[in-house]
Amino acid sequence: MQMKNNTILITGGTSGIGYEFARQLCEDNTVIITGRDQEKLGNAKKELKNIHTFRCDIANPQEITALYAQVSRMFPELNIVINNAGVMKKIDLQDEGDLTNLTQEIDTNLNGTIRMSTQFLPLMKKQKRAAIVNVTSALAFVPLANTPVYCATKAALHSFTDSLRIQLKNTNVKIFEVAPQLTETPLINAFDSNEQKSMNIMPVSKLVKISIKKMECGISEIKPGQSGALKMISRLSPRFALHMLNK
Repeated sequence: MQMKNNTILITGGTSGIGYEFARQLCEDNTVIITGRDQEKLGNAKKELKNIHTFRCDIANPQEITALYAQVSRMFPELNIVINNAGVMKKIDLQDEGDLTNLTQEIDTNLNGTIRMSTQFLPLMKKQKRAAIVNVTSALAFVPLANTPVYCATKAALHSFTDSLRIQLKNTNVKIFEVAPQLTETPLINAFDSNEQKSMNIMPVSKLVKISIKKMECGISEIKPGQSGALKMISRLSPRFALHMLNK
């Protein structure tokens, strides 16, 4: 996949992996980012070149519909969507009494990405070359018990991405999955400083650089760093992988 001279939409583009994708791609592409915080969107627009911003909460299907109406009208050449927006919470299922809070990660990580992928498909299919990139996680392969809903959303999104790829195999739309290992983004703030000391955390710039290079090589499932090893171990010995990650 050529990663230059594209028009790219990135959800959750004001921080973390989404912002880094925008930073590394904006020199050679037109980049559109979305986010829930208008102030952060404004800061990103000041800091990066060729950036356009739209406020959108992808947990809300009506806002996705409105986003599509605006973007398809203003950027009819849009050919890459990077579904990056996500939230992660540490949840003790024995103590969680707020049922709304319990499923917020599903609304954003899973439902939002499924809806974004489906909503933008008609526009993608009009382009000579196009791609949808879903950002999942190494935790899609082996769950971390103290983030149970987050892991469940990423496992489901991994499955959805495989299905989407098969359904679109005879189209011009390529489907990529980026499954990061633990990465230096605001999501790691769910863990305290002592927990982070024992973790192997990949710099976000390295993660995105690897991902872009592998997309250019046409690799559909991208597992930077420890992600590939974790998936392999989970296939060879699922129980060992589970206990290794949750010891």
